[in-house]
Amino acid sequence: MINERNHPFWRRFFIYQKERFPFLAHGPLILMFTFSAISYSRISRGQSDFIDLDDFIVGFITTLSLFLLVRILDEHKDKETDSKFRKELPVPRGLISLKELRNVGFIVFSIPIVCILFVHPTMFVFYFIVIAYLFFMTVEFFAHDWLNANMWAYVGSHMIIIPLVDIYASGLDWYLDGVKPHLGLLFFFGVSYFNGVVLEVGRKLKAPELEKEGVVTYSGILGPKKGSWLWLGMLTLTAIIAASACYYAELSMLSYFILASVLLVCFIFAFRYMRIPNQQNSKSLEILSGIWTLLMYGTLGGIPGLLNIVSL
Repeated sequence: MINERNHPFWRRFFIYQKERFPFLAHGPLILMFTFSAISYSRISRGQSDFIDLDDFIVGFITTLSLFLLVRILDEHKDKETDSKFRKELPVPRGLISLKELRNVGFIVFSIPIVCILFVHPTMFVFYFIVIAYLFFMTVEFFAHDWLNANMWAYVGSHMIIIPLVDIYASGLDWYLDGVKPHLGLLFFFGVSYFNGVVLEVGRKLKAPELEKEGVVTYSGILGPKKGSWLWLGMLTLTAIIAASACYYAELSMLSYFILASVLLVCFIFAFRYMRIPNQQNSKSLEILSGIWTLLMYGTLGGIPGLLNIVSL
């Protein structure tokens, strides 16, 4: 049997992305994320058409690259913890080296710069702001010990990167059009922030047999029941902010119905996990977190934006 370490780089990176940043899963979500931010901004301003295709393509390339950079930099930031407690991950087990990921990271960092400067150079300032914040995230704001001792501060500070990327994406509409951002975008940014928290908590509610020493989970800290209530609380708060975003964009009642329906489904599955915190039920919460996020962006901007484009 061929050792995976002996595979050529392209094949090893293919295995790496499947485990740590699956493009088939993250790609559509980030595409919807980008499209929704632009569409919501335009709908809020009463615009029925869409931005130029080249601006959107560069926007998607940039947002995808930024989230991939977050993953790559996290590999470096967490290298000591992973090598000690999570030896099955690609870097600790030797599938791919940090040096190779740095090379990938440099390419991923450079491509958006070239694209932005070529297509819409005035947007570079937004890219620079996100990259600057990403740098401070990587060095943990020069407060590593304090942040790791204060979980809520750690999560809260790291989730800010998502609305910052949103500002860039929505700016492809309002900034390039030379107008002020609509007030409703504040609620959209709030949805992005708390969607990040929903995803973070949802993927860290584990079955007791899957808890590992040195690996922080919300089920491990709070227990399955309290951890589930935390997840539901974040979902409910996100739904309230999303409803406000729907109001400011004057979206139809169908949007509110979708939010309420998906929230109800999440409550049902959370109660199942509370009663029986096994692997199947914990995995369902992780999957639902992704579905929730996708539907949230689809409801706020994705579907209305597509309908506007089709009706043109």
